[in-house]
Amino acid sequence: MNHSLQFRLSIWLAGCLVMVTLGGVAMSFGLAFHEANEFQDDLLRQVAALVDYQHLSQTPRNAKSVMTGDDDSRVIIQMLMQRSADEVSDQGDSALALPHDLPDGVQTITIGAVDWRVFIKPLDNGVRVAVSQPTSVRNEIAKDSALRTLIPLLILLPLLIILVGILIKQMFRPVRSLALSLDTRPEQELGLLDESELPQEIKPFVAAINRLLSRVERSVNTQRRFVADAAHELRSPLTALSLQAERLSEADMPMAARERVITLRQGMARTQALINQLLALARIQEGKPNRHTSVSLQRIIRLVLEDLIPQAEQKKIDVGMANDVDISIAADEMELKILVKNLVDNAIRYTPKNGRIDMSIDVTEGLATLLIVDNGPGIQEDDRQRVFDAFFRVLGNEQAGSGLGLSIVKTAADNMGAAIELGHANPYPPYGLSVAVKFKQFSAPPSAKS
Repeated sequence: MNHSLQFRLSIWLAGCLVMVTLGGVAMSFGLAFHEANEFQDDLLRQVAALVDYQHLSQTPRNAKSVMTGDDDSRVIIQMLMQRSADEVSDQGDSALALPHDLPDGVQTITIGAVDWRVFIKPLDNGVRVAVSQPTSVRNEIAKDSALRTLIPLLILLPLLIILVGILIKQMFRPVRSLALSLDTRPEQELGLLDESELPQEIKPFVAAINRLLSRVERSVNTQRRFVADAAHELRSPLTALSLQAERLSEADMPMAARERVITLRQGMARTQALINQLLALARIQEGKPNRHTSVSLQRIIRLVLEDLIPQAEQKKIDVGMANDVDISIAADEMELKILVKNLVDNAIRYTPKNGRIDMSIDVTEGLATLLIVDNGPGIQEDDRQRVFDAFFRVLGNEQAGSGLGLSIVKTAADNMGAAIELGHANPYPPYGLSVAVKFKQFSAPPSAKS
C-alpha cells in the first residue's frame, strides 16, 4: 500500500484539505467571533442612543434603569452623575459600582471578579449613561455565532475527502483497465497497447512498454521462423533417410542387423513426428485472427477419426461420439483440426489396450464444450498446468512422444478464445483423463436450427 500512487495521492490531498480547512475554520471562527463582538458593541450603542432619544436621562439624580431578560439579552442601564471622588450614590442592588472617571466609549472593566463590557455616552444635560453587559454572555453569543459558521465546513470536510478519493479512483480507471487487458491477454498476443484513453502523464510509460513489446515480438518471430525453417530443412533429408531405411529393410541381412534397422526406422519416425509437431506449433503460434471462419465441429471430429481409427484399432480401443450435437466454431479450420487431433491422439496413446474413449459436445450457459474422456492413467493435479509447457513429459511415462501435443492444443485454444480444463474421469484408479475444451465463440449450424 505504501507504494500505491493512488493511495499516497489520496493521503496527501486529504492531508492538504484537512490543513487548509482547519486554517479556514480558525480564520472563520476568529472573524465570526470578532463580528459577533462588534455586533454586541453596536447593540450597546443602540441602547444608549435609545435612552438619549427617549429622554430617560431626565430622571432624578440618583435614579437607575435596569433592563433584564434572558442571559443572551441582559443589559444594565444606569446614569453616571458628575460628583466628587468621595460622593457615593445609592443606585440599588442591581446597579454596578462603576467608577465615575471612566472615559466615554466602549471599554471592558472588571467588577467583583466579573468582566463587563461597558459603553458610556454623555447626554445633553451633562449626565452620562452607562450601558453594561457581562462579557461571558456576549462571548457565549459570539462563540455560538462562530460555531454556526464552522459546523457546515466541518461537516463538508469528510464529504470533500471522500469525493477527492472517488475522483482519484476514477482518474486511475484507464490505468486499471489497461492492466486488466494485459492480464487477460493470451500469452502469444504481443500487440501494442491502446494509448488513446490514457492520461497524458502515463502515455510515455505505455509508449515505452509498446516499444518493448515490439522488440519482444520481433525476437519471438525470429525464433519461430528459425524453428519453422529448421524443421522444413530437416524434413527432406529425414524423408530420404526413411526411404533408404525402408529399402535397406527389404535386403537380405542377419536377424541382429534387421532388428537394428527396425530400431532405426522407429527413431526416424519419432523424429519426423517431432518435426511435424514443431511445424504445427510454429504455424499455430502465428495466431492470425482474420483467418477465423465458421467450422463444423462434428465434421472436424469425423476427419480426425478417419486419420486415427487405424491407430486405435491396433490397440482395440473403442472410440466414438456419445451424442450427435453439432456446433459451428469461429476458428481457423486447420487449427481446430490440429487441436482435436492432438487430443484424440494423446487419448489413444495413453489408453491401454481394449480401452474406451468417449467424445461428446454439450452447450450450456453460453459455452460449447467438447469433452474427451478416456480410461488411461490420467494426469495428477500437480502436473495439470505444466503439461501445457513445450517438451514437458510426466515422469514415469513410457509412451513415445514429443511433449508438444498439449502445448499445441493450448496455443490453438488461446487463438480461438477457448479454455481447457483437465480432470479425472473416475474417482478411483485407473483415474482416466477428462479433457474439456470450452468455446465461447460458436453458433448452431443451419441444419441444427431447422
